Amino acid sequence: MSSKPGTYELGPQNARLLVDTRRAGAAAKAGHDLTLEVTEWNGTLRLGEEPSDTAVALHADGSSLRVREGRGGMQKLGEDDKQNIQQTIDDEVLKSTSIDFRSGAVEGVPESGHLLVRGELEFAGRTNPIEFELTQRDNGHITGRATVKQSDWGIKPYSALFGALKVADEVEVTVDAKLGG
Repeated sequence: MSSKPGTYELGPQNARLLVDTRRAGAAAKAGHDLTLEVTEWNGTLRLGEEPSDTAVALHADGSSLRVREGRGGMQKLGEDDKQNIQQTIDDEVLKSTSIDFRSGAVEGVPESGHLLVRGELEFAGRTNPIEFELTQRDNGHITGRATVKQSDWGIKPYSALFGALKVADEVEVTVDAKLGG
């Protein structure tokens, strides 16, 4: 395994948790692909000698997503736009609920630096299985990416202009961390 076995605490102090959205619909050119950052969260990565001894847990405040970047669109995304998006996420999409993940199984070859993590993701009042790959490097850097289909959690993707502009159902969630020690 690329990093030493042990328990590592993760959060904004040593990692970034990002959500990338894409636009869809007939008026997609008018909207923006967004990068949102979760600003209040914590996680634990327990690396064992074997993948089966490894566990991942994460808790995030669903009201702490902040717009960091807007790509595309007919005009630049302004600060008022960012605040409106944040308010919409809080009021209509996540409804300020918490987001929790717990691994159930981890597989992989320790020396490869790649682990397949399976577990349950809970938010918006529902719990569903999800899996993603974690990649470790010798310098203690770890990354992971998961695709979350909003409708699987009962979330209707945001839309405007009578549905002509909407957020794609699938969003990408990434973690990028530097493990201590």
